[in-house]
Amino acid sequence: MVLLVLSPTLKSSILKAGGASTRSIRQSLRANSSRFLSSETETTTKSPIYVAATRQHVGKTSVSLALVSGLQKRVDQVGFIKPVGQQSLTVMDEFNDNELVKVDKDVVLVKKHFGLDHLSYRNMSPVLIPPGYTKDYLDGKITNESQQELIQTAFAETSKTSSVVLCEGTGHCAVGSIVGAGNAKVASWLGAKMVLVANGGLGKAFDELELNRVLCEHHNVPIAGVIINKVQVDKYDQTKHYLGKALRDNWGIPLLGCVPDRPFLGCPALADLERLFGGSFLSGKSHALWHYTVADLNLVATSLSVFLESLRKKPSRTLYVCHSSRDDILLGFLGEHQRRRLRGEQLDAALIVCEGDRLDPHVIDMLCLDYDPPILLVPQSTNEVMENIHSFTPKLNADDTSRVAAAVAHYE
Repeated sequence: MVLLVLSPTLKSSILKAGGASTRSIRQSLRANSSRFLSSETETTTKSPIYVAATRQHVGKTSVSLALVSGLQKRVDQVGFIKPVGQQSLTVMDEFNDNELVKVDKDVVLVKKHFGLDHLSYRNMSPVLIPPGYTKDYLDGKITNESQQELIQTAFAETSKTSSVVLCEGTGHCAVGSIVGAGNAKVASWLGAKMVLVANGGLGKAFDELELNRVLCEHHNVPIAGVIINKVQVDKYDQTKHYLGKALRDNWGIPLLGCVPDRPFLGCPALADLERLFGGSFLSGKSHALWHYTVADLNLVATSLSVFLESLRKKPSRTLYVCHSSRDDILLGFLGEHQRRRLRGEQLDAALIVCEGDRLDPHVIDMLCLDYDPPILLVPQSTNEVMENIHSFTPKLNADDTSRVAAAVAHYE
């Protein structure tokens, strides 16, 4: 079996190869595969790859997806672990008599998307931090030793059936420190090499990387390289050249990948907004995975005639927001969907009705339709909804297969 082992000389060898820091993630893996892959025997200790970010919302999960995809093309079996997770889902673990277990949501995403049937859910998500966990740790009910044992055992079990193991951290390198399980510390428990992910830019990106590099150094965790994500297209060449130079000259670390921004990957689906607001579909749940950008957002505060004119002139994929007191807007929206349907046209617009619990029940009774326009009822006010959508960064999830596939394709 070919084992993916990160050589201690990885950094210098990539630099000697030249140009690797200016390539995409896939090109970098191809160009340096002989340096990443080692034909060692089964007894060789596998050094996992640990992916951590410099802060929230930098695209760490997207990078992890791309790395798993690239590794699957090069080795027999890829292992994946989220050593410390936060947001969880309940799933059946087929390796433990279909026992129901809670695991990090990113573990479900990766296992389902890549078909990692050789891995146990329990080992893929050994430690979860639900509400109250931190207090239990500080009260001595959970020990640092027990966490370390769970994570190291999960890694050992995953390694038995995997050619290489990729670990995805939670946030930046210090996240989890209050319970003694920050990313840098966990990486040291596993003898991992760290790949840091930061957002595009020069000074700010380097400053954030420096904070995380120092913490890795404190825990004796070597940094294998850096991936810069969400780079503005017009600044791509500048970022790639100067940040690559800064990393080489200051730290002797390669820029493994530089990824241009693709706004679609940050666009929420209606299902994301349903979860965000704790809402429910009045109709159109079959369209829950339609995506909308902030530019598609339109607050309706006009007359019905102006709204109908907007429906017919604006791009078909527009996300409208109105208050539940505007029965006329809701009925106009339904009418326009029906008009388009009778003409054999599709209207991709959706409507969010705020303070939906106040909606006239007579209007709800009218929605016995043989078609399915997407209407989402939410309890918040129109101001709250508009503000939250503008500031919202949706996360990848297993159900949103189109966005997951687009993320993998874009990063590769």
